[in-house]
Parts: sequence; structure tokens; C-alpha cells
Amino acid sequence: MQSLSQPVEQARAEYEAHQRQCRQCRADAAPCPVAKHLRRVHNNLARAARPRPSGRAAS
Repeated sequence: MQSLSQPVEQARAEYEAHQRQCRQCRADAAPCPVAKHLRRVHNNLARAARPRPSGRAAS
């Protein structure tokens, strides 16, 4: 079974590789739509890998 950090690191590596290889990302200061999607995938995986709080805060 994969550790939770492996998919996060793979998504980060794919995003960074795209940033280096994409002509549009290199030419423009803004990321292209594919880069935005890859970043969103990375962020979602990172969020899912974080431990969740075990209980609610007392109010």
C-alpha cells in the first residue's frame, strides 16, 4: 500500500515538470489551464493527506 505522501509528492513533481516543459507557462507569468488543474490536484491530495482534528472545539 502507498503511503499518503507518495501521491502528494507525485502530483507536485508532475506540476513542477509541467511548469518547466510547457511553452505557455514559461512564456507567461501566469500558469496555463493545465498547470492550474495540476496544482488543484496537488492541493486536494495534500488536503486529504493532512490529519483531521479528532473533535470539535468547545464553545
